Amino acid sequence: MIIEAFIRLVEEKGYENVTIQDIADEAMINRATFYSHFKDKPDLYERIFDLAVAAFTSVLDPEQLIEGNKLKIKKVEIVLTGIYIKIHENKKFFLTIMDGSSNELLRKKLADILYDKYDHIFSQLRITENDIEVPMDFIIEYMTSIFIGTLHWWITSDTDMSPNHLARLVIKLVGNGHLTVLGIDVEK
Repeated sequence: MIIEAFIRLVEEKGYENVTIQDIADEAMINRATFYSHFKDKPDLYERIFDLAVAAFTSVLDPEQLIEGNKLKIKKVEIVLTGIYIKIHENKKFFLTIMDGSSNELLRKKLADILYDKYDHIFSQLRITENDIEVPMDFIIEYMTSIFIGTLHWWITSDTDMSPNHLARLVIKLVGNGHLTVLGIDVEK
């Protein structure tokens, strides 16, 4: 109730203008109940943010998506479509967490997830271009920026693009060249 009330209020008034009392009133609780669950407004926001990141983490299982050095593109499409469906179903929620500096925080958390889940794969890759080694953190930054940028466009524009269409488009953009440069085989 508290999270739902907070999201509704942020959509209506903006994050800065929402008070703890506003949240308590909207959730029909007293302030003490709020404080028994959350330290303050930033703590509530961070918890919501963590829920959003958990939605990504739950579907990015490397065992399903990668076999050896080969990326299973059809599985990636299914996973991305699933992520985009969740985002589409909770568009207002994701608009809230992708506002301003939160957009950068989401990108950073996704980069951390990619490092944690795919480190064993990334550590085997050595990407060079004209004898200049491309740092892995540069590649992770690049990939997460593509994902966050296209996601931000999708949820803030008036497009009627379906989750599956967006997944296929992102895969097409990333798969045609980017992944092969990284030394990853793409299984069509």
